[in-house]
Amino acid sequence: MADRKPHSAIDSSYAHLQPQAPEIERVVLGALMIDKDAFSVVSEILKPETFYEPRNQKIYSAIQKLSMDENPVDIMTVMEELKRQGTLEEVGGPTYIVDLSSHVASSANIEYHSRILAQKYTARQLISFASVVATKAFDETVDVDELMQDTEKNLFELSQKNMKQDYSHVEPVVNEAIRILQKAAENKGELTGIPTGYAKLDDMTAGWQASDLVIIAGRPAMGKTSFALSLAKNIAVDYQRPIAFFSLEMNNVQLANRLMSNVCEIEGKKILNGQLDAEEWKRLDANVGRLANSPIYVDDTPAMSIFELRTKARRLVREKNVQVIMIDYLQLMNANGARFGSRQEEVSTISRSLKGLAKELNIPILALSQLNRTVEGRDGLEGKRPQLSDLRESGAIEQDADMVLFVHRPEYYRIFEDEKGNDLRGKAQIIIAKHRKGGTGDVLLEFKGEYTSFRNPTASTYVPVSPTGDIVVSRMNSIQDGAIPPPLPEGDIPPF
Repeated sequence: MADRKPHSAIDSSYAHLQPQAPEIERVVLGALMIDKDAFSVVSEILKPETFYEPRNQKIYSAIQKLSMDENPVDIMTVMEELKRQGTLEEVGGPTYIVDLSSHVASSANIEYHSRILAQKYTARQLISFASVVATKAFDETVDVDELMQDTEKNLFELSQKNMKQDYSHVEPVVNEAIRILQKAAENKGELTGIPTGYAKLDDMTAGWQASDLVIIAGRPAMGKTSFALSLAKNIAVDYQRPIAFFSLEMNNVQLANRLMSNVCEIEGKKILNGQLDAEEWKRLDANVGRLANSPIYVDDTPAMSIFELRTKARRLVREKNVQVIMIDYLQLMNANGARFGSRQEEVSTISRSLKGLAKELNIPILALSQLNRTVEGRDGLEGKRPQLSDLRESGAIEQDADMVLFVHRPEYYRIFEDEKGNDLRGKAQIIIAKHRKGGTGDVLLEFKGEYTSFRNPTASTYVPVSPTGDIVVSRMNSIQDGAIPPPLPEGDIPPF
């Protein structure tokens, strides 16, 4: 008969007690053999490796096999299955099996006990993970950058495996839907999401919606980054809604320069060379405080991974109440250092992870994306118009996105009129090509390249309203009317 001594609590690899609960393991196994419905309660919580003692792993495997084959689970059937597998004596023979069930009166607490075992198992996984990383870190032949990428990837995979979303009854879900519906009905502005600042776009989308992944795409020189910055300005400066802007292409200072050009209406090149005239200095002094004091949080980490973005995003939402996340741009991200068969597979993983993050945080995520070159080979007004098939590197982007917007400037292709003869000079089309929650269509905006800004058409009567109900005085509108708003009260402007 095999040695029946319990598995040692001391693991020589770590020289101290490993996280474990052997008594609870026995209670759980005993409960599984006296209650035919118990396995269905714990099947998604426990795996054979969740158990610390090897013999308990074998017993649970036998119970799992019986249940999956729709056979009854009790003392006799478990012993027969272990005998069939040739492991009955290894686990301690019939005496140990009988002893497991003889000390259990009920399975009432089996779910609670199982979650304790799952936590112990996760703790052991983390210890093992950390030990492997530490060993490799001491090895001078290991590339540190590659080790960091592998560590990030493996830790992300570990967290995903241990993240379980339980089901819920429909009643609380319906109640939450009714609450949102009632809140929307009370909203006189008819916006249920974060306002974009553009009248027709808000009308078509009802604002950026919680948990949505919005893809903003365009060919180079179309102005997709300028559009994203204009949205950031509208949301954070005009509406005072906290946003996070992850810039994988520009550094923080470049980003701040473009935002200053947008908010203060000063040409970008003058922001760079400092050659401002008296009127421009006056505009800068009067408006830069609005930008510096706005709830914009910027991060210019290059080649950011999904794991890193997820960690930072969670903290920003928790600590800064960030309500929108913007990413410029998706193709510059990486999928936690993992190796894929193709770049298309990696981009698919990134887009799927961004959608998951938007759902988890319950806020909209706006991610910029490139288009492939096929649009350049097409002719005519309609030929140059971007299509969903033009999304670069992955059809999964279209599949994962709740909304896809294209930034398109026909003027760039020397197309100055649309099919109805409307003047397209200085105009940009925001094409809603996909919209899960509404219709598609075009929104025509004015594009001011020198200020890297997009505006409502001049004829628009749209008046932005702050969350408090006050009318927001936008410098862009007042300058068009020939009026200059008074400077803000004097005070220190925090560093950007």
